[in-house]
Amino acid sequence: MTVGARRGIGLLVAILSLGLPAFAPQSVSDYRLASADKVRIDVFGEAALGGEFVIDANGRIALPLIGEVQAAGLTGAQLQDAVAQALSQGYLNQPRVTAQVLTYRPIYILGEVNRPGEYPYLPDLTVLNAVATAQGFTYRANTRRVFVRRAGSQVEEAQPLTADARVSPGDTLRIGERYF
Repeated sequence: MTVGARRGIGLLVAILSLGLPAFAPQSVSDYRLASADKVRIDVFGEAALGGEFVIDANGRIALPLIGEVQAAGLTGAQLQDAVAQALSQGYLNQPRVTAQVLTYRPIYILGEVNRPGEYPYLPDLTVLNAVATAQGFTYRANTRRVFVRRAGSQVEEAQPLTADARVSPGDTLRIGERYF
């Protein structure tokens, strides 16, 4: 066993001994696409029909030959099926299509962080990782809770700021000010 592997196991044991949950990588199979996600579509044997596409504000991507395809609200597998079905309508016999998310919707970090703004989403992102990306808390930050507005929601919810608080693509995080 390598030194790095032993350190990784040691870190996992330390996390479990603290009572914090150990997270497996988040499944992307149930991720729903939305505007501003960037996807790669590949059609086997037909390189000119694929490419990289950004989902527009209407939730669609414009593909060569078949035109616009609804992508928002679909999983990657469902988008593959939708593109394959559209291509099979008189264009290709039994098209084999793959769809892959290249970049997710950005997240937004506001409030008492040193560099508020828009940041790229990465899988398994936690609130603390997002705050670190925004160069940490200001001296006035309330480090006990975070206000989260999920993508597509108009409601901001207060949540405890814990090590396992997850961020989803398109979320807006607001770090409030402490009063004492």
